[in-house]
Amino acid sequence: MTGPNATAPRDSIALIVAAGRGRRFGESGPAPKQYLALDRWTVLGRAAAAFASHPRIAGVRVVIHADDRAHYEAATRGLKLMEPVTGGARRQDSVRLGLESLAAQAPARVLIHDAARPLIDSALIDRVIAALDDFDGAIPALAVADTLKLGAGGVITGAMPRDGVYRAQTPQGFRFGAILDAHHRAARDSHDEFTDDAAIAGFAGIDVALVAGSESNFKITTDADLARACAMLNVAAACETRCG
Repeated sequence: MTGPNATAPRDSIALIVAAGRGRRFGESGPAPKQYLALDRWTVLGRAAAAFASHPRIAGVRVVIHADDRAHYEAATRGLKLMEPVTGGARRQDSVRLGLESLAAQAPARVLIHDAARPLIDSALIDRVIAALDDFDGAIPALAVADTLKLGAGGVITGAMPRDGVYRAQTPQGFRFGAILDAHHRAARDSHDEFTDDAAIAGFAGIDVALVAGSESNFKITTDADLARACAMLNVAAACETRCG
């Protein structure tokens, strides 16, 4: 192996969250969005393959819904992944259960990624891992370029400054012990529903660094998003809506 990662340790584990039901994608589809076809893979399979092939990632574990084992097996066929674990009722419950399943390995770092972001690239993974040399947490993010408006009843009611406002992405990386403790504290001491792991880290007082995100690392939540991913891969004809 050559390149900047040639001598770097494989000291990180990727935890991919795939237990959601994909309600915004439509409840009548053949499978949750993470199991839909995308090029030679499925949405989940493509995301998992990106981490499994990364030289700093020692293992990949997927958190799945209890009803989705058959979908998971088909979607990840041919990949060397860790045994999946079953998630909980909320995303934060699923992540906590996934983290607890890694306690015996106690990796130095864990990268928590949404299964519905299939176009993750190696350079972005590198940036998140590198930031963890100096911080307990790091997330990829993109600065907001659009003008932001507040509205109610179909009319503008005000504006919001966009300076210092970012769109958060995944993988969100953390030193393992810090984020496991943060999830335990949130489960014990808070009734809030957290939208991502950086919010849970913030609740626990963890400083989280920002690294450059990627426009291609978008989250698939609608049919249009899936079509966009297909177009970026130049495989529109191969992206009919079907399960893996």
